[in-house]
Amino acid sequence: MTTARDLLFVAMDMPSTRTLERGDLSLALAGAELIDLLGLGAARLDGEYVLPTGLSDTADPQLGQAASALAPVADGETVEDWLWRRGRGLSDTYLAALEADGLLGREERRRFLVLRTSRMVLADSPGRRRASHRWAADEPVLLALADAVGISGPPPVPEPGPGPDATVVAGVRHAVDELAAERQRRAHRLDDARQTSVRRGF
Repeated sequence: MTTARDLLFVAMDMPSTRTLERGDLSLALAGAELIDLLGLGAARLDGEYVLPTGLSDTADPQLGQAASALAPVADGETVEDWLWRRGRGLSDTYLAALEADGLLGREERRRFLVLRTSRMVLADSPGRRRASHRWAADEPVLLALADAVGISGPPPVPEPGPGPDATVVAGVRHAVDELAAERQRRAHRLDDARQTSVRRGF
């Protein structure tokens, strides 16, 4: 199992202090992948830049895809560039992988006698229990990534010590803040457009 999968299990199991946006989760999953790639020696940081090392043999398919997606050394990219590029739609990719592995299914529910609905539920699995144990153990990287998307354990949230992990977590926090600011700008533009339409009698 990987930090990204553990983060996804936590995101689905633990309450959030705000609405959990898929874009935020995708950025955090990309950060979790990068932290694991750094730990495996498949990537390294040169200041803010992510550099591949040429090692791409991982035991996890998603992590293998992440290793293959590292930009060539000649191009290079910052941690935040990696988060935005790799994170695009990543939460959906991980959810689909869980479903394909039989770790995520639909629970049918009946409402008002005639209306049926369903929701996604996690199956009990060793991976889910492992994520729960990491969470209960206040594992700094997992808790810091979760906190960045609004999932908080008992305060204070432990932060990774100085080093590559802390650099990646800081990048995730900044990217999530940027995404929130962009959502707010879009909401303001829509509100302004609605008010303009009302003033014009539409």
